[in-house]
Amino acid sequence: MLSRQSAQTARVLAQRRAFTSTALKNGAHFKEGVYSNLPFKVHNRKIPFAVIHFGFFGLGFAIPFIACAWQLHKSG
Repeated sequence: MLSRQSAQTARVLAQRRAFTSTALKNGAHFKEGVYSNLPFKVHNRKIPFAVIHFGFFGLGFAIPFIACAWQLHKSG
């Protein structure tokens, strides 16, 4: 009984892990490696990625403080 359960468990695990062979059957090959799965370019940019990243999030963080300062300035 124990061997039957272990054989069934092994079969289920093998079927569960068989998803990796589907890409090989289709013949599809995608570029592998670091940063290849991102939908934007990280290296060899005219403007470095860090400037855009920190600028975008820094502006989003600063908007409430700028709005507060503007309202305080308007109220006198």
